[in-house]
Amino acid sequence: MHARRTIAALVALTLSIVSAGCGGDDDAAADSGALRVGYQRFGGLSLVKAKAAAPGVTWSLFESGPALTEALKAGAIDLGQTGEAPPIFAAAGKIPFKIVGTSAPVPKGEAVLVKKAKGYRSFADLRGRTVALNKGSNVNWLLVKLLEANRMTLADINVKYLKPAEGRPAFDNDQVDAWIIWDPYFALAEQPGVQVLADATGLANNREYILVSPEAVEGKSAQIKTFLSAYQKTTEWGIANPEERTKVLAPELKIDEAVTARALARSAQPLAPLTPEIGAELQAIADGFTKLELIPGAVDMKARIDDQFNTELQ
Repeated sequence: MHARRTIAALVALTLSIVSAGCGGDDDAAADSGALRVGYQRFGGLSLVKAKAAAPGVTWSLFESGPALTEALKAGAIDLGQTGEAPPIFAAAGKIPFKIVGTSAPVPKGEAVLVKKAKGYRSFADLRGRTVALNKGSNVNWLLVKLLEANRMTLADINVKYLKPAEGRPAFDNDQVDAWIIWDPYFALAEQPGVQVLADATGLANNREYILVSPEAVEGKSAQIKTFLSAYQKTTEWGIANPEERTKVLAPELKIDEAVTARALARSAQPLAPLTPEIGAELQAIADGFTKLELIPGAVDMKARIDDQFNTELQ
């Protein structure tokens, strides 16, 4: 019964993402000058929305970071938040944006899931097996680091690129041997018989990054400052009040409180200002993707860093 409720929750989550991700009010928002924010249904931005902590902002929902960066490219949003890989793939695709903020590391918020019955004990046991993940998302970098740590290459596994809504049924029905996924999909998939083979601890920081269109940086800087300040205060409130945060977020996420609390306990981290070290960290990830020819050529991620909003993220 619990499994059926959880699967139903995932279906509802996916359907709401598909419908809301279209951003039907974007044209009106652009005309009014409102700040248009793209978010994924989890974490800090969802909490800001659920608490109505940023009045006057319009919201568009996306299933993943790559979908969100495409909305930036289309001019449909001004600001959005993704994991560490989507900005790199977006930069490689010549999408214009600036990175204006980040978060503390979230290494436990993404993981490799397998079925316990299959007997896998380490990532190395997946040699020759099929591994599913969302291309261009934060888990793409985790895969790179897992292969490196186990002295494997992409040729040693069969990679199947699936969006979260596709990955879950493929994993449940044993069409893939492992699924690399992030919260809250990760927490939703933690059913009896599912094993966490590895997370990103010691491999990837899995930070969140706040991306803004160049036009918004130029024309909506005051609104961005106000929004980031509200975002920081709301995040701090959530970390200080985890039980209340769960009660506020569970209805917004459309998943039960136990799953919400489990995901938030490992994945909710404070925002952080940008530093040269963080720019270097992101550049190293980009260089890793370039070396593996996962993106078409080198990209300069340090040039995307804009620290003018650091005061709001202190």
